[in-house]
Amino acid sequence: MAEDNLKRINKYLSEVGYCSRREADKLIDAGRVTINGVIPEMGTKISPNDNVRVDGEPVKNTKDKFVYLVFNKPVGIVCTTDTRVEKDNIIDFINYPKRIFPIGRLDKPSEGLILLTDDGDIVNKILRASNNHEKEYIVTVDRPISQTFINRMSGGIYLEDLGKTTKKCKVKKINSNTFSIILTQGLNRQIRRMCDYLNYEVQTLKRVRIMNITLDVPVGKYRELSIDELKALNKLLENSTKSYRGKSSHKNKKGH
Repeated sequence: MAEDNLKRINKYLSEVGYCSRREADKLIDAGRVTINGVIPEMGTKISPNDNVRVDGEPVKNTKDKFVYLVFNKPVGIVCTTDTRVEKDNIIDFINYPKRIFPIGRLDKPSEGLILLTDDGDIVNKILRASNNHEKEYIVTVDRPISQTFINRMSGGIYLEDLGKTTKKCKVKKINSNTFSIILTQGLNRQIRRMCDYLNYEVQTLKRVRIMNITLDVPVGKYRELSIDELKALNKLLENSTKSYRGKSSHKNKKGH
């Protein structure tokens, strides 16, 4: 067997998405990993044909199953998978070699973090408003922010056309015209509507976090979700429902 076809067992477990290298070392040290039925030493190398198991269960290559991308959407890009309708759509812009779709939306004038995947199960769990998943935004408005504005935004705004009051949220003033806001729901153009109700006009709106995932790539660029990020995300989603109960409000899941 050629040396370049061999991989250290901890690197293999990391690359297939089972765990991080540090966690793999702990599993190996605890004798929980076997290669062809034998407990390996630390640093043992394996070939593609070796049978690797943890606690007796075969290790599956989860990274070959699904794609998870962190993308910094520019202003002007539309979050749709219908490439026939929108010229500046997110799918053509990224041009990823595998079929993927965005988790939720950011409207055309907004920018920042959006996740893309081909894992429909995780999409459903993240989008459910009842699951109370945090999304954080940095917003600039057209005039100085007052304490009354912060209090009103935090306490909930009644959106007359939707016939509902927004959930209480966390709002913090950053400077004269800029604030951060953490939402746990995603009504259609929610932040813009809330500001408009208080006679403020949004100038820029950037999403910087979805749950445990933070924006750390340049505008227009993407990266893969790390193994640790995916594990933490799945941990947060453990108690999430996969489907809506009662009347669907999917039509309101249109970003900000």
